[in-house]
Amino acid sequence: MTPDWTDDQPIYRQLKDKVVTAILEGALAEGEALPSVRNVAVDMQINPITASKAYQELVMDGLVEKRRGLGMFVIDGARSKLVEAERARFLNEEWPRVMETIRRLDLNAEELLKSGLAN
Repeated sequence: MTPDWTDDQPIYRQLKDKVVTAILEGALAEGEALPSVRNVAVDMQINPITASKAYQELVMDGLVEKRRGLGMFVIDGARSKLVEAERARFLNEEWPRVMETIRRLDLNAEELLKSGLAN
């Protein structure tokens, strides 16, 4: 993870999103420990309270668990839970916009398949 922050949302939210992406992409496996709050704060050049807030949101979302004296760990099933949520979000939010664009541009399935296979 890199400390490339934007101004469009709070840093704790961006850190949370980075961890979610790492879980989705397999960079953080189920059962694996997250870096400590202290290490994340130093590496990402943020306040430890900010890192702690991001981790707490991951706990509340049921993606990681705190093991007393050991740290935070990705729970079993976290990736499948995230994939399911991302699929639902795509189908409910993004896909309707894509379909509208396809309709507006008068594209057909054959054209779309050809362009997809060419890439």
